[in-house]
Amino acid sequence: MSDIFEQDIDDESENIESLEDNSNYEKNSGSYVFPKNLVKLKLEYSNEGVYAMLPEDAPQGQNNPFTAGAHVIAPTRYGDDLALVLGKADKPVGIKPSDVVKIVRLADESDLEHASDLLEKEKHAYDVFREKVAAHHLDMKLITVHFLVGEPKALFFFSSDNRVDFRELVKDLVTVFKMRIELRQIGVRDESRITGGLGVCGRPYCCHSVSDKLRPVSIRMAKEQNLSLNSTKISGQCGRLLCCLSYEFDWYAEARKKLPIEGIRLNYDETSFRVTEVNPLTQMIRIQGEDGRQLEINASRFVRDGSRWRIN
Repeated sequence: MSDIFEQDIDDESENIESLEDNSNYEKNSGSYVFPKNLVKLKLEYSNEGVYAMLPEDAPQGQNNPFTAGAHVIAPTRYGDDLALVLGKADKPVGIKPSDVVKIVRLADESDLEHASDLLEKEKHAYDVFREKVAAHHLDMKLITVHFLVGEPKALFFFSSDNRVDFRELVKDLVTVFKMRIELRQIGVRDESRITGGLGVCGRPYCCHSVSDKLRPVSIRMAKEQNLSLNSTKISGQCGRLLCCLSYEFDWYAEARKKLPIEGIRLNYDETSFRVTEVNPLTQMIRIQGEDGRQLEINASRFVRDGSRWRIN
């Protein structure tokens, strides 16, 4: 994240708190010992990650076919489906033991051909869904359609500003596709995670390329990193605060514990100075003296003496 040291909120009436996202996010307990044969899977249509154990009869060593790039059939929250193996997971992050599933089997040629055929059906389903939505006069934006490979079921991910009563719509879709239909309303951050794109930094969205876990992001995180509180500077294409604020927050919070806080006073060169700016990234601290002098001093020269700070 590049440093942005500009004026604060351009419009003081701007409701900056509306950009926060406080979605539930749980870290793994740390007391559970995850199995050694754990791998990370990816559901390519939704960019979701799944941790899975290998089948009990899976070959070991060089004969193990469950390597990065392989496709498997595994249980998901939606049902048995095709998933891509990303690789071995030695240290799972942000999951609970109940999140770990067991791979059903390695996908064969018939599974991959079936998945290819379903891609064509998904294109047709996309048009059917939009026609039915228009017919029922519903406020729904379709994000993506997916047909499960492991069982006859269709998933429709959509976004809407309001709660939608789609019971009649589901009946119409069941009549057309003759299978189980599941509609899932998702938020704007999930939409960005699924569709992907380029952020304001010019790189792919963090939620799409770095992690599939949408951690809560708050204004406090931006303040901790000395960023401008201008919404156009700290919000992503989804309209919510940038995901990278939460990724880097822990480092900034830990680094600041070893540095003086802004506003404290200390004596240096026989003059009283006030700390006006602390930059954990560059390890430079700016101070302003009562005599008008402004100095930038490396943080290594600041020493804590009890509850007070001094400069060597």
